[in-house]
Amino acid sequence: MVIKVFLASSSGSTAIKKKQQDVVGFLEALKVDYTQLDIACNEENRMWMRQNVPTEKKPTNGIPLPPQIFNEESYCGDYDTFFEAKEDNLVYTFLGLPPPPGSKEAADKEHIVENGTHAEETNAEENPDDSTEVPVEERNGDAHGEEEQEACEEEEGEGGEEEEEVADDEAMEGETAGDEEPAEEEEAEEAEEETDEVTEDTEARAAEEEQEEADDDREEEEGEVQEEEEAE
Repeated sequence: MVIKVFLASSSGSTAIKKKQQDVVGFLEALKVDYTQLDIACNEENRMWMRQNVPTEKKPTNGIPLPPQIFNEESYCGDYDTFFEAKEDNLVYTFLGLPPPPGSKEAADKEHIVENGTHAEETNAEENPDDSTEVPVEERNGDAHGEEEQEACEEEEGEGGEEEEEVADDEAMEGETAGDEEPAEEEEAEEAEEETDEVTEDTEARAAEEEQEEADDDREEEEGEVQEEEEAE
């Protein structure tokens, strides 16, 4: 595979000359075999370059400017895409060439391949049954069943707590009622005792009054008898 670099040896543009020098100098530094094709002195080279640059890569006026890079008949790119590949250490990939052993680009590719293979093997070991797919409905059904079971357990737990609270309230009411009954009985007994005492006092007072009246009547009778005796 031969890398072809289309250049303009007699270009009046300083920017184009600098770009051509950057591409050629970097390829020589990498010791990449390439061929320079001058489009300024060779009309055939200029026409071939213009015809083989993809339409979407051409500028608005339809005339691509050098430098343009090809690998045999395959288009690689212009200076901008070459510079981007250079910044990303992907020049060999850009040129369609295998990176030489020991180069940074080759080491990066080996690292990616090793990590990818290792990741696939690890996933296969950890998930041997991944090939057997479980329908989404079944997975959702299992999850839904678990949720319903958890909800039922929560409701039963809440119902048990409410029953315990009701039982505790009834027990407290029973104790309160038990405490109130003896208190009411004591109050009734005390009221009875007070009533008995009042009744006894009333009866005693009435007896005394009757005794006093009887004594008064007897004194009056004795006085009358005495008067009659004195009158005789």
